[in-house]
Amino acid sequence: MSATNSISIEKLARLIGTPACPAIIDVRPEAAELLPASTRRSAENVSEWAGTLGVRKAVVACVHGQERSAGVAALLRSEGVDAEMLEGGFAAWRGAGLPVIDAAKLPPRDQAGRTVWVTRARPKVDRIACPWLIRRFVDPAAVFLFVAPAEVAGVAERFGATPFDVDGVFWSHRGEKCSFDTMVEEFGLASVGALARLATIVRGADTARPEIAPQASGLLAASLGLSRMYSDDLAQLEAGMLLYDAFYRWCRDAVGETHDWVSHQPRHDRQPVNA
Repeated sequence: MSATNSISIEKLARLIGTPACPAIIDVRPEAAELLPASTRRSAENVSEWAGTLGVRKAVVACVHGQERSAGVAALLRSEGVDAEMLEGGFAAWRGAGLPVIDAAKLPPRDQAGRTVWVTRARPKVDRIACPWLIRRFVDPAAVFLFVAPAEVAGVAERFGATPFDVDGVFWSHRGEKCSFDTMVEEFGLASVGALARLATIVRGADTARPEIAPQASGLLAASLGLSRMYSDDLAQLEAGMLLYDAFYRWCRDAVGETHDWVSHQPRHDRQPVNA
């Protein structure tokens, strides 16, 4: 029987990767592996940060889902946050074989606790797909800087930003695979079937190989259309988040669904098969 004000690992796993995902707060004292899309906070000084979350819903995780996460969740509720504890904690999540993020792969965070990334301006496919992946599965508060290609290295050094999707950096193309592939693999998310399927679509759209996935041509067309609609790269990113949310949900929930005129007519309007 579920504890009061708790959420199962199965339900949280379904929420991660979607816009409906609550803020996930990891209050374990030490952590080499993290829940996807989580932020680490200290349970001992919760009163210092509880009022600064700026979210309406949260899930709190400790090692086994006991008094540490229960107490933090209760304190957050006293601050007006609809907070739940994760049933079984990180141990149950890990034991179920659900994906975890290697904390060592995360870039340094700024003073506000956010990862900061920099890439070339005027994004098309990879430079929207990668930020979507980071915000949905790694760091929901991540900051993205779009600058002229010649300025990427200098901005990265001066502002402590992590460069991606440019030549000669860790988070970029590798062989026939694109930067999105690299992030899915390096962050430990390749076991998420929907992301593996989406990665093939992104790769086809980003590397001029639409033949590897029928949906790649559609993603490329939508991406190029967005790039013409928006002159502001950050505005384009916000619009692109919805695009990738839709592709991800198709990859996760709708690959077996078909659509035609007959199948979507009300049943009483359909003609008999032999008519």
